[in-house]
Amino acid sequence: MGMRPEFPLALLVAALGFSPASLAQGNNSKQPHRSSSPSTKTPANHRIVGVWYALDSDYDTASFSKGDPPMTPWGREQFNAAKPSQGPRGVKLSETTDRVYKCSPPGMPYIYLQLFPVQIVETPKEVIEFFEYDHTVRHIFTDGRNHPADVTPSYNGHSIGHWEGDTLVVDTVGLNGKIWLDRVGHPDSDQMHIVERIHRADEKTLQVDFQFDDPKSYPKPWSAQMRFRLHPDWDILEHVCEDNLAFESFEK
Repeated sequence: MGMRPEFPLALLVAALGFSPASLAQGNNSKQPHRSSSPSTKTPANHRIVGVWYALDSDYDTASFSKGDPPMTPWGREQFNAAKPSQGPRGVKLSETTDRVYKCSPPGMPYIYLQLFPVQIVETPKEVIEFFEYDHTVRHIFTDGRNHPADVTPSYNGHSIGHWEGDTLVVDTVGLNGKIWLDRVGHPDSDQMHIVERIHRADEKTLQVDFQFDDPKSYPKPWSAQMRFRLHPDWDILEHVCEDNLAFESFEK
């Protein structure tokens, strides 16, 4: 099993679910335009499999944006009511309203901001992301299917993908809107539609470019980017949120 450097306690607390940091059913109108027969075969020498860990960004790993993106009146109301444990409005852990503290699933895209690695595996019909945090599993179907007309809202939504050269383009709808977009309280409604473009920026770096389109929360779509470093000597370990409830006792 690959060894990892130990995390400082503050970062470990932040990384846990207790971090100090769908479209409506049947609505497929916001699927991106694709050719009638997209490539479902992984391009040779451009595989994205491996164990990856997020790199630091200009705005750390608590948010997808540097500052606040423009919000609708509804979105601003939700944001103002949120009590996050991270960011400039951070409160004590005992005061936060972040549901992840109570072991609710982080969901998409919040799960990317948890300070744990993710393993990407490919099969002939899908790409699977195994997040170490609470053993969260996400399926991205690459066999040419469409979103179901009666998609059931869920934390991770329904994701389909296709290859454009060496880039995996992922389209996600069907999110339930129960969790914030990030760890600083930006809103995420059930109208959220996410498009990701995932590719290797270089041999050891994975880049994910996001476009968030949630007309209930934000007046226009906006973009973000994350990068991850490859760790070929790491394994995904067991992490169970309920086993870490003791971290609730830590406060800033």
